[in-house]
Amino acid sequence: MIDPRLRTLQLVAHHGSVSAAARALHFTASAVSQQLRGLSDDLGVVLVRQVGRHMEPTAAGRVLLRHTATLHAAAETARAELAGTDDAPGTIGLCGFSTAATRFLVPTAAALRERFPALAIQVVEEEPARCIDLLLAGDCDLALVVVDDRVPPASDARFEQHAVLDDPMDLAVPVGHPLTTRAVVTLRDAAAESWITCRPASAYHRLTLAACLAAGFRPRVAHHAEEWDTGTALVAHGFGIFMLPRLAPVHPGTDVVRLRLSGPTAPVRRIVAVTRAGAAGQPVIAHALRSITAAAAGTST
Repeated sequence: MIDPRLRTLQLVAHHGSVSAAARALHFTASAVSQQLRGLSDDLGVVLVRQVGRHMEPTAAGRVLLRHTATLHAAAETARAELAGTDDAPGTIGLCGFSTAATRFLVPTAAALRERFPALAIQVVEEEPARCIDLLLAGDCDLALVVVDDRVPPASDARFEQHAVLDDPMDLAVPVGHPLTTRAVVTLRDAAAESWITCRPASAYHRLTLAACLAAGFRPRVAHHAEEWDTGTALVAHGFGIFMLPRLAPVHPGTDVVRLRLSGPTAPVRRIVAVTRAGAAGQPVIAHALRSITAAAAGTST
């Protein structure tokens, strides 16, 4: 419905990089550059320029990006109206980070399959920043993400954000740890501990670092674990401690104690559902949002 080169321009502006936009779109960098040159030639204006190590939109590019956001929102609204005139609901892509995919996206996919038997559904587990790329590229229709500095603000005209859940972060320590004897535990109490986090670029690592810095210390990271099971195993064997989302389970019999954190710096991860602007009016997406909201309301945190 809309010139696909506008989507390419959006992603280059979003990432400040041709190569990053190319990865998000599954294109080559030369293909992205060619699209930008073609769009610039057709419009007779320069749309992006190199500023230091980043690509930035020119004044003309910013004007076009503003209209592009309006165009895409109108297209999503049109799709919503078209969906209301046809019994065949088409397709939907759902993406989200691991815990949200397990707790919310899979049950939502099952609810959609029951409500819309002809619907083609795809569930993708991805990091929050990658989920935003999938939305921008049109490869996904609804994303569950943890809000951090890589997620666009709620005011971003390209998207609509829908509150899902505030998920408190607990402290996982081994059985017999001195902190287990305390009636009240704050994050600052764990400042001298060895910490376990995910890889440095991950959303969880960034959340851990931000929470510890807010509590007045920089954590001494001793180990990296991508899965909660690996993290709890390291904790159980005395290799360190780590923060565990309330939504993430600990298997029975694991020698780990889960401590609820207190105090003004007690960390919470905010989970939101993100859609492209105008898309929430589509019956399938609206049903998915209701299903996610109901699942979150039934979650004990």
